Amino acid sequence: MGWEVCYKEAIVADLEWETDEGEGTGVGDNKEESEANSTEESEGSEETDHGHQAMDHGVAVAAQDDTSHEDTDENSPHAAKPRRPPTWMQDYESGQGLSKEEVSNIAYLALSVDSDPISFEDAVKNVKWRQAMNSKIEVIERNNTWELTELPNGSKVIGVKWVYKTKLNEKGEVDKYKARLVAKGYSQKYVVDYAKVFAPVARLDTIRVVISLAAQKGWMIYQLDVKFAFLNGELNEEVFATQPPGYEKTGHEYKVYKLKKALYGLKQAPRAWYSYIETYFLSAGFTKCPYKHTLFIKTTGGGTALFVCLYFDDLIFTGNDAAMFKDFKQPMMSEFEMTDLGKMKYFLGIEVLQKLDGVFIGQRKYAQEVLDRFKMDQCNPVKNPVVPEHKLSKDEDGERVDSTLYKQIVGSLMYLTATRPDITFIVSLISR
Repeated sequence: MGWEVCYKEAIVADLEWETDEGEGTGVGDNKEESEANSTEESEGSEETDHGHQAMDHGVAVAAQDDTSHEDTDENSPHAAKPRRPPTWMQDYESGQGLSKEEVSNIAYLALSVDSDPISFEDAVKNVKWRQAMNSKIEVIERNNTWELTELPNGSKVIGVKWVYKTKLNEKGEVDKYKARLVAKGYSQKYVVDYAKVFAPVARLDTIRVVISLAAQKGWMIYQLDVKFAFLNGELNEEVFATQPPGYEKTGHEYKVYKLKKALYGLKQAPRAWYSYIETYFLSAGFTKCPYKHTLFIKTTGGGTALFVCLYFDDLIFTGNDAAMFKDFKQPMMSEFEMTDLGKMKYFLGIEVLQKLDGVFIGQRKYAQEVLDRFKMDQCNPVKNPVVPEHKLSKDEDGERVDSTLYKQIVGSLMYLTATRPDITFIVSLISR
């Protein structure tokens, strides 16, 4: 017997929805409403007051259904199961237990907050973001980052987008509105669009060595910040990008940009920037440390020395000759757009205080952020990071711990050991 013969006729089934698991009773309500409607149609000649009674009866049935729905939820086997919010929602307030007035006030405040735009259409409506985008395009064109051309046959084009961020200073006040043009590097393919992507950065132990050397010798440490660092990296591959939203060339909308230098978001952007700055330092007479590739040293015959430590677009330098500082900064500022931050005060979350009797480092701000993040800011302080002679063991009868949250706590404490060697042992112990 074939398929056509076996299933020639349609199969009609009368299905009823069960409410044992606390599901909605919308189907049952529709069924009752349908019966009520059919009754009204068949008895259309009845008086108006009878129709009102039917309507009241319908309201009573609906109320009864709602009550049974609530009872079903309470009697459900899942009702007794404790429910806790996921880890990513622990920093959010659900609003449970708030009155309607409080909820409305919170909603009003949330709508009135001036947040960063997420699309070009939203940002272009505001003057401050238009000025930020105009400034970015001017820097890109002045840097000779790209050239407008037609897309060659068989070549691939990469999209770009605007990313907006409001920068705040240490007091929480608005410092500047920053718009960054980012390439959609996630569409790139290895070997086809890029080759090497690794770029070394300074390790915290290297920074500690430089700081300790300066403290031992009585040297001052200074800091520089390179603006638009990745835009200086030269590309070895052929990369084509679309025209930025809102800045398409009139009459040439079909053309694309051929990138001469890197854009933020490209896979090879960090590598291109490091190769460029490494070449510059070597040509300026510096020697790269064979063990720490982000540490560059320059010496002279008179016994003077200059140490430069690089971390992407931030760098610190120290030495024993003020004339070498001047000779180092002037060519750097003419080659790159830089900001002279003066004496080193804050670097990679580490607070630095330079005094005549030594250099003091700490992470007070970061430590407070860790306490606030994990809701331990109200805990009592102790002198020892662990109870002496106490061995850690698994509590079989204890409450199960969220593994993701635990890993976040351990990772935050590991970064704190950069300035707190006294907690190194216990952090190593809890991370096993």
